[in-house]
Amino acid sequence: MIEIPTNEMISAILNSIDEAIHAVDKNGMTIFYNQVAAEHDGVSVEEVLGKHVLEAFPSLTKETSTLLKVLKTKQPIIQQPQRYQNINGHFIDTINTTIPIILEGNLIGAVEIAKDYSTIKKLGEKVLDLQARMNPPAKQNNSKQTHYYTISDILTNDPVLLEVKKQMEKVAHADSAVLVVGETGTGKELFVQSIHHLSHRRSNPFIAQNCAALPESLLESLLFGTTKGSYTGAVDRAGLFELADGGTLFLDEINSMPLELQAKLLRVLEDGVVRRIGDQKTRKVNVRVVAAINESPLDCVQKGILRPDLYYRLNVFSLFIPPLRERNFDIELLTSHFIEKFNERFLKRIRNVEHSVFELFHQYNWPGNVRELKHTIEHAMVMAEGSTLTVKHLPMQLQQIKKSTETKEIQPLREALQETETSLIKRAMLQTNGNIQQAATLLDIPRQTLQYKIQKQNISI
Repeated sequence: MIEIPTNEMISAILNSIDEAIHAVDKNGMTIFYNQVAAEHDGVSVEEVLGKHVLEAFPSLTKETSTLLKVLKTKQPIIQQPQRYQNINGHFIDTINTTIPIILEGNLIGAVEIAKDYSTIKKLGEKVLDLQARMNPPAKQNNSKQTHYYTISDILTNDPVLLEVKKQMEKVAHADSAVLVVGETGTGKELFVQSIHHLSHRRSNPFIAQNCAALPESLLESLLFGTTKGSYTGAVDRAGLFELADGGTLFLDEINSMPLELQAKLLRVLEDGVVRRIGDQKTRKVNVRVVAAINESPLDCVQKGILRPDLYYRLNVFSLFIPPLRERNFDIELLTSHFIEKFNERFLKRIRNVEHSVFELFHQYNWPGNVRELKHTIEHAMVMAEGSTLTVKHLPMQLQQIKKSTETKEIQPLREALQETETSLIKRAMLQTNGNIQQAATLLDIPRQTLQYKIQKQNISI
């Protein structure tokens, strides 16, 4: 008869159970981690075994880890939901039962049994989304768009953007106008929808309109409404301000709105009343206006395409969304997120990204920002056949950039430093709305030095 060591038998039994099991010693070091847990977390057993919980799962903290909490309190936690981010950047939803391991009255560790319900949760969210589309609330029937994004959808590890998220939570509770500044593709509407969802207006309409998408006459009638007979074919129709009553109206690319319309918009912001085209009657509206602009608002004012009085009226609160090229911490995070989405859409199993791909991503300027990154990953996912994304799967223009950078000479240090300095000055001036004293404080240099650099480098503010 073959004798099987007790430890090996226990390990074999635990590995055969169809639930994730994670055990740690009293110091939080992993002493057992089964294959089911590894599959849930998207890692290998070897990556977790022998490591501290916070080292294996850096998105957790002493406060959010159920294992560490049980080690501290010596009290069991029964069926508690937990959401965390694994090493690969994927979000995992589990139901955890975590119990302390007590031997002869002494705490020697803790064990956690986790059931993955990410798939069930996603299916439930899809069902709820389908129900919402089939049975929209009566008050939103005329809305152009309902809100789909919340602040949790804004994925970032960038310190600047994390600060913006904190500002959003404060701004959301006010009814004042907000101006969101960011390049094309940075996801400005995602931030605006998040503000709406955080506000007390969340159950009321959210309506978005791109001011560059329509000619002046059509945009005016769309915003303010029309009265029957005001022009040939005109009917009595409410404008977007009336439809958004009680909610939020998002005006994108506000700098593309004709100056005459900007004056009418300013009156609505000041008085809270609208008048349909051809109508003598005014209507009171309770609408929070959030505007977005894809270039420096001060440059737009200087060029005469944005009225100064409208700018200062909208700029009660301003949020600056940094471009992707300045968010180095987010390249890997967003890439993992998009891979996860397209794995589901295309029924693929991409698990790895070649290191040279990320090297190229960090070298690239990303003129289309997050939107361009998303489309790049979508292209690569379609082209990929195995489990790893490589440079050859990327769009041709990125492959050509890699080839050119391999042969390109190193930029002179003086030129590189000047480019970096100019970029930082422009960013500081944008964040402080052109206030040189505040920008100098932000850059930690004397005001006179900043003025000299602006004049010497002919920086537009």
